[in-house]
Amino acid sequence: MFDLHEAQKNDNGVIIGLDVGGSNTKIIGFHKAKLLLETQVQASDPMASAYGAIGKFLSINSLSLEDVTSINTTGVGASYLSGSFFNCDTRKAPEFDSVGLGGLYTAGVKRAVVVSIGTGTSIVFADGSAIQHIIGSGVGGGTIVGLSRIMLGMRDISSICQMAEDGELRKIDLTVGDLSRTELPGLSMDVTASNFGKVDDLATQNDLALGILNLVFQSIGTASVLVSRLVKTNEIVFTGNLLRMSKGREILARFSDLYNVKIIIPDHAEFATAIGAALYGAMLAHP
Repeated sequence: MFDLHEAQKNDNGVIIGLDVGGSNTKIIGFHKAKLLLETQVQASDPMASAYGAIGKFLSINSLSLEDVTSINTTGVGASYLSGSFFNCDTRKAPEFDSVGLGGLYTAGVKRAVVVSIGTGTSIVFADGSAIQHIIGSGVGGGTIVGLSRIMLGMRDISSICQMAEDGELRKIDLTVGDLSRTELPGLSMDVTASNFGKVDDLATQNDLALGILNLVFQSIGTASVLVSRLVKTNEIVFTGNLLRMSKGREILARFSDLYNVKIIIPDHAEFATAIGAALYGAMLAHP
């Protein structure tokens, strides 16, 4: 198992991790095995957001380029970047390795299913010796935005989340209690039997917003539990920007009792993949 503390014991440099999306870049770094302040930047293209993120990161941490040992990039937007940044040692970290490494580190576990929820969703199995991409899903943040645009006439995630706080699922989803007079083995009466299976004519936009979030997070949670059964572990770590949604966190937490798994939503969940990229770079530098 890679020991970051040992690797950076005699290294005063800063190791940076960049998770580069299409227009949004998340950045974080280590100095002497300690996490520095993180930030993210949006721009019109991956190159602009990446350069902007580095500048902002250095500023908020009172650093200069001379303090940086390496810059490690990952994410779909990293494919648009070439060469080195600011003449610093720059490496590309495989995205699934970054997801797994970052998930284990932020959760403080050695073996787990790690789920990265972004525009879509990727699910990997990670332990101390290997990281394996198991499956991906097109269901994610992009699904929320797309369905909300069609059904609510809205695209802003913050507004959708705010609306969902006042929604009622009983006006949207069909539950086990709607179908059965008694509980089924292992299923309580309020468990979803069909997403959007009981849309009330009087359902409000708030109700629909909650139904959309419930559909997306339940789909991701179900796939994650299936993967945990496949690889025989009960620990599931969720990472990604969508974990900022309190309703999403609540929905995922319910899988813990329903399927007897340990749901972990760690601190720095949004920056876990960037953390994993930095760790990958540190491993290459200290094999």
